[in-house]
Amino acid sequence: MPPVEKVWARLSGGKFPLSGVLVPSLVLHTIGAKSGVERDSPLMYCPEPDGVMLITGSNFARDSHPAWTANLAAHPDAAVTVKGKRTSVHAERIADDKLDETWAYIERQWPGYRAYERSSGRTLRIFRLTPR
Repeated sequence: MPPVEKVWARLSGGKFPLSGVLVPSLVLHTIGAKSGVERDSPLMYCPEPDGVMLITGSNFARDSHPAWTANLAAHPDAAVTVKGKRTSVHAERIADDKLDETWAYIERQWPGYRAYERSSGRTLRIFRLTPR
């Protein structure tokens, strides 16, 4: 899906991820950890109460973490675009001792999603995005 998503992003101006037709989706706007340049990443998210969102660095079960996770770690104040509306957020990485609890919450919405973690051979980074 990523190549199709990239074409759609150009056509829609990056405001409406194609994956948003199937699952809650956003475009994450981060500052590059090394470059300092704004980077956009279309991602699915798991909604929590009060507009809070969980995003998971699954990277399609590849063996490396997606770059946006390093960007958020370096610059936790970011923005998201959801349904065409841009909102400032603060990112907090889920602590290791809260991962099982967080995965249980995510898998209530998407059963089996943690299989990406098992397939990748790494502990996936999960972030909670809180609107500011």
